[in-house]
Amino acid sequence: MSLRPIAEIASYHAHIYFDGPEQRAIAMDLRDRIAERFTVALGRVHDRRIGPHARAMYQVSFDVPTFALFVPWLMLNRQGLAVLVHPNTGRERIDHLEQGLWLGEILPIVNQDMLQEETEAEEARPPNTAPTLVP
Repeated sequence: MSLRPIAEIASYHAHIYFDGPEQRAIAMDLRDRIAERFTVALGRVHDRRIGPHARAMYQVSFDVPTFALFVPWLMLNRQGLAVLVHPNTGRERIDHLEQGLWLGEILPIVNQDMLQEETEAEEARPPNTAPTLVP
């Protein structure tokens, strides 16, 4: 078994999933709370399944140092929503299917064929938030 160095992780994504109007409202409130507290890039809200994701969702892109504060906060404040947090190492398929961690319900990853075996590792997207509160 060869070990992979954590330096392979260029950034992280958190996919916040929701199903129906009630969960969508919770997800949008959570999105606002994230923006108030963390320097991250909030992706578009997808009100239908997109890509390999089994539910409507939005993505949060963040850099490696942010993981230590953001993910524990998300563990405590996800309000019952399913969340996938995965690294971006340039191996999309493995990053989503094997290297991620689930908070709450574990959802299937669909259309797995669209996930590439090897790509360029995605750096964290430029933040589009301006936090005003501490985590």
